[in-house]
Amino acid sequence: MKLTLKIWRQANAEAKGSMITYPIDGVEEDMSFLEMLDVLNEELINKGEEPVVFDHDCREGICGSCSLQINGEPHGPDRLVTTCQLHMRMFNDGDTIVIEPFRAKAFPVIKDLMVDRSSFDRIQQAGGYISVNTSGNTIDANAIPVEKENADDAFYAAACIGCGACVAACKNASAMLFTSAKVSQYALLPQGEVEAATRVLNMVEQMDKEGFGNCTNTGACEVECPKGISLENIARMNREYLSASMKG
Repeated sequence: MKLTLKIWRQANAEAKGSMITYPIDGVEEDMSFLEMLDVLNEELINKGEEPVVFDHDCREGICGSCSLQINGEPHGPDRLVTTCQLHMRMFNDGDTIVIEPFRAKAFPVIKDLMVDRSSFDRIQQAGGYISVNTSGNTIDANAIPVEKENADDAFYAAACIGCGACVAACKNASAMLFTSAKVSQYALLPQGEVEAATRVLNMVEQMDKEGFGNCTNTGACEVECPKGISLENIARMNREYLSASMKG
């Protein structure tokens, strides 16, 4: 395939960025989107030009670092996939593809297509954990009974990889889906009950401090989430937050 790539280039967070057009030829339909970018960068390097910076790691749909806005959609036109799982067969010969970083105040651009998502780390650090001393006191996994439905829902919530697609899809750049998934994976389990109140209060407070917007209730976050994280988690977090606030 022959394609025209319009890619956002930006030297750093303070610099003014712009869209640069790159023609590319010989793209195979079985290439992943990131492999296609690798081909482009190899061509740029051979020409003595600076390659396009983009974030990636596992390339297996697990780490969530390959977060790109492709033709206006987080992770591109396919569903339930990350950018590294997106294949070029989703595009046609002659297409123009617009590639941008995720746009959010809380995700400042580092360079080109790479953004700083450490705000998610700080939300997680605010309460996304259980304070249990397991050193030398390992407990059998079946020691505490958990209803299957709750266990299943906790696993579904824990599937969130923190890629930020929910933020990029939301017109308010809300992090409610991410935060609610991290709250839910503990709220549904007895191990998370001890710190339940402080967890949700601290994580929501940190989310607001980071500059994320409010939930729009449009559901775009769930549609674009590569792991299909449900909006039910937001409803659960709102209930947890209300309960914790009333307890004082």
